Amino acid sequence: MSYLLLAGGLILLIFASNWLVDGASSLARRLNISDIVIGLTVVAFGTSSPELTVNLIASFNGNTDLAIGNILGSNIFNILVILGVTAMVLPVTVKNNTVWKEIPFSLLAILTMAVLANDIFIDGASKNEISRIDGLILLGFFSIFMAYTFILAKQSGPLREAEEVKLTVPKSFLFVLMGLVGLFLGGRFLVNGAVDIARSIGLSESVIGLTIVAAGTSLPELATSITAAMKKKSDIAIGNVVGSNIFNIYMVLGVSATIRPLPFNSHSNFDIMTTIVATLLMFMFVFLRKGRRIDRVEGLFLFMVYIAYTVYLLGFSA
Repeated sequence: MSYLLLAGGLILLIFASNWLVDGASSLARRLNISDIVIGLTVVAFGTSSPELTVNLIASFNGNTDLAIGNILGSNIFNILVILGVTAMVLPVTVKNNTVWKEIPFSLLAILTMAVLANDIFIDGASKNEISRIDGLILLGFFSIFMAYTFILAKQSGPLREAEEVKLTVPKSFLFVLMGLVGLFLGGRFLVNGAVDIARSIGLSESVIGLTIVAAGTSLPELATSITAAMKKKSDIAIGNVVGSNIFNIYMVLGVSATIRPLPFNSHSNFDIMTTIVATLLMFMFVFLRKGRRIDRVEGLFLFMVYIAYTVYLLGFSA
């Protein structure tokens, strides 16, 4: 039953996020909202909605290791698997803007999380916690990133493809409602199934969050990036990965911590370091290579790093 809950929750989350995006996009177009705004809000929030839903439910249930593991695991999965697989499908060319601004911004995001989470090491506090104040700080950074993104979008056009979906107004509202209900139910099924599985096979909630849950909630990003690569729009593919990582820390973690403070296990510093290393690898591959691109060999290397990381996690937990 736990495995069925986990699988059913993942499937429902993916479908629900698509329903929400389709319904909200259709309503936004009927209100004459521009493609730029739709792409940067509805589509961007829609692809991050599985992570946000899982985190909110996990934190409300007190499964904070699962919540933090989901964010870190999603960011690691985004770079090492999604970017790696996308580059193996077709080499990914990166714009200068992404190299010098967006990738460093994603590195700043994980460094900010590292500083805010390690209260014992930095402040000499009695415990590590991502508090409500920390959550508000993260949301402050997120507002700065959104302002930068809107300015950039007005200068260069939409950063994401927002496919036109024509629905009647009642059907649009129905899709939005189905999406919200589906996200809630899918998130509950996923969290409950993951926690039960972790307890039954002796794995920690953190490891389940870092692997199965993170991979599952990142499936919308994987589909978007591979589709963009096959259409030879690699700037969308890497923009999707980098943007999702920034969203996960600044928005998802920010909202989660603001609603309810998240205790932080110092063992998760290894996963923070892995995220930092993955981000630096992405920057190094793009910066050092002539033509600003990640080729198939480098994509395979990123994917193999993820395999090694997962093997270590499972071996360490055994």
